[in-house]
Amino acid sequence: MNKSIVKVNGICKSYRDNAGNLEILKDVNFSVTAGEFLAIQGPSGAGKSTLLHILGGLDNPTEGSVYFEGVDIYGLDENARSTFRNRKVGFVFQFFHLLPELTALENVLLPSILRSWWGRKKDLKFARQLLERLGLSQRLAHRPQALSGGEQQRVAICRALINRPQLLLCDEPTGNLDSENGKLILQLLAELNQREKITVLMVTHDKDIARAAGKIIHLKDGVILN
Repeated sequence: MNKSIVKVNGICKSYRDNAGNLEILKDVNFSVTAGEFLAIQGPSGAGKSTLLHILGGLDNPTEGSVYFEGVDIYGLDENARSTFRNRKVGFVFQFFHLLPELTALENVLLPSILRSWWGRKKDLKFARQLLERLGLSQRLAHRPQALSGGEQQRVAICRALINRPQLLLCDEPTGNLDSENGKLILQLLAELNQREKITVLMVTHDKDIARAAGKIIHLKDGVILN
């Protein structure tokens, strides 16, 4: 039986503004099994993106803990948490966040540059392999403005995979694509989950998109409903 790779205990997130205390997440608890494809589905404003950022070590919770393989990531100092993000987690966002001055290949290599691996032949080889597997062998030298939305998202997925993460976090990964490209991205995520055994956690407002996952958790008004 696969073990939990992520365990979320009592996560709360709130902000203070002139109107008072705004609660985004309220005592969220769940776990993600290694090798699982999990969707968190809910309407806009439910707290999905905030939760995803907390799971990936990007945004501190107000209360609660996130355990990755038994380690509380918010018990780590910032340097250790940055290393965790770079080596254990891949992020795929709705807006691709590719650097316009870099080619597709250079964008994919960015996380390995941050890891001080720039120049190692195996990183360059792996980046090329990823792009070729995703049908982009003829687009390696193209900059983002010369790529379609679907192609840009595939480049973003390759970038998320370059450091061979155990967990892939996807924030509305089809939200900025047409339906055809959206289906291709969902098929790709399912393939990565099934063939490469990468744990995938995707947040979406769309019930049909959520059905691509093996398990669905519903989030509304910052509360897990099931």
